Amino acid sequence: MFDQFGEFDSYKEINILAENLFNEGDLDSLQTMAKENGLSGEVEAYLAGKLPELCDPLTAALGKLEVECLELKPQEIMKDWVEYIRGQCLENDRMALQVRRKGKSLQGCIALLLKWSFRHQQSIKKEILKAAGVNVGKVSLGIPGMGTAKRLIRDYYKEE
Repeated sequence: MFDQFGEFDSYKEINILAENLFNEGDLDSLQTMAKENGLSGEVEAYLAGKLPELCDPLTAALGKLEVECLELKPQEIMKDWVEYIRGQCLENDRMALQVRRKGKSLQGCIALLLKWSFRHQQSIKKEILKAAGVNVGKVSLGIPGMGTAKRLIRDYYKEE
């Protein structure tokens, strides 16, 4: 995912490297670095001088989430979790900064939600299994409600 340039800890680190690559005339590396960080769309405007910097806290966070989603391919409830994270980044600069942090990842966040899910499994009644046409001995379910998921997501990204 961050194969060539590694994972950046902040939008500032991205902008410093972007400026250095631009000043060195290494536009291919600038394009590669931007692509690795989900910022390909900003490069043209940056090179044209329409943007003073390649990214800000929000575009850096959303770019990271975009790249992570390409790799993880979240579906259904996981897509809802990702949309919540995006929304939080739009509403809260601090959340955008935390999402961009090195070591914080969508994969790690989903792992935390999965861990919670396994710890909070509840057995499904046989009547429900029968109505669903499920013919196995025991089924349990432990998906967090959206309120719990939101709290877990915020806690994951905000922990220092």
